[in-house]
Amino acid sequence: MSVTPIRRRLSPEESRDAALEAARGLLVEIGPQAVTLKAVAARVGRTHANLLHHFGSAEGLQKALVERMARVVTTTIRDAVLRARASDDHNPLEVVDLAFDAFDGGGAGALASWMILSGNEDALDPILSAIHDLVDELAAEAPGDHPIADETLQLVLMALGDALFGAPLSRALGLPRERARVLAREMLLGGR
Repeated sequence: MSVTPIRRRLSPEESRDAALEAARGLLVEIGPQAVTLKAVAARVGRTHANLLHHFGSAEGLQKALVERMARVVTTTIRDAVLRARASDDHNPLEVVDLAFDAFDGGGAGALASWMILSGNEDALDPILSAIHDLVDELAAEAPGDHPIADETLQLVLMALGDALFGAPLSRALGLPRERARVLAREMLLGGR
């Protein structure tokens, strides 16, 4: 006689959080094409209908994932910038590493590109809004002629490009894999 395990009833917030964690895991492990309602439901032991209830569609799930990732990444980068500003040496290099890690290992680059290529560009609004709000906040806390928006544009484009094309391009050019990250650090330090 087989025993069917009893699933613990999750609150709506817990169910949504579990689904978003599963979606992020699929994104990092397999890629953005794996972030489907069916795959996420299977991973968290819920039904497709349950996820439809929480997110409305696969695009809704992806948008919620983007919102969460944007919030986590911008909060982490904000804290790093404030730590760098508070230190004596004012070394901003942690910010470069956080941006590159978020777009590459964190899957933000692949997800953003997937959404753009699949015609779901509006789903990127949470990322763009989070970056805009962070730049405004940091610029207000450090007034002057410091070009935070320019640095942010350069850093995000470099991190996104590196996440999508950095490995094969650096191999083709005979450069170390970390070269784009090093160039981004030099760019950021050179602007100071």
